[in-house]
Amino acid sequence: MEYQALAIPDVVLLTPKVFGDERGFFMETFRQNEFEQHCGDYQFVQDNHSKSAKGILRGLHYQLENPQGKLVRVTRGEVFDVAVDMRKGSSTYGQWVGATLSEDNKQLLWVPPGFAHAFYVTSDEAEFQYKCTDYYAPGDEYSIRWNDPDLAIDWPLNGTEPRVSEKDAQGLLFRDAPCFK
Repeated sequence: MEYQALAIPDVVLLTPKVFGDERGFFMETFRQNEFEQHCGDYQFVQDNHSKSAKGILRGLHYQLENPQGKLVRVTRGEVFDVAVDMRKGSSTYGQWVGATLSEDNKQLLWVPPGFAHAFYVTSDEAEFQYKCTDYYAPGDEYSIRWNDPDLAIDWPLNGTEPRVSEKDAQGLLFRDAPCFK
């Protein structure tokens, strides 16, 4: 596995070694000791799997009292994945990074606790899987608007408005959102 820190160094892009032939392929998607060495000492307690159609945007989500680190990947299709630094004391507070994750590139993205997370489906459909460092706590979830003017995320929308949930449509502006200290 190769580990590459992105423009916000705490967010790490993981590229697995893929061994393939005419029968298919094999790859390791997670190894605890390597992950700790490159990303930190975290334990995962919950795995999630979602399926979404083209043009769906899920996020920007985070939990404040029960922050979740997420190790995300796409097993079918393609998404543009985004992490926003919500840590007030960080030198990268309010900045975002994005990466294209797909079944073809097989990359994973580590989004540590203290970040808001979202993805936008760019293929006909996508299956998105992720490991979390804390349990989902519905009363502790916050959502920031996908099109927040202060964040100015460069979504690959190709001129079309994304489809979002009612909850995400009612998301907070970044400047009004509670953040981590």
